[in-house]
Amino acid sequence: MNDFIAALGLVLVVEGLVYGGMPAFAKRLAEQVTEMPESALRGAGIAAMVAGVFVVWLARG
Repeated sequence: MNDFIAALGLVLVVEGLVYGGMPAFAKRLAEQVTEMPESALRGAGIAAMVAGVFVVWLARG
């Protein structure tokens, strides 16, 4: 459970960096996402999940 809470905290840090450090970029990205087809969003989401699992696998050994 501690690992899950730590991972959730890291997600919040990354989100905060984007919105707090680069608000104009975040707004542009949000506009672009609304115009993307669902298949592209789905593909990007699946790729991000696979990359995340790979990173966790590397970190955990």
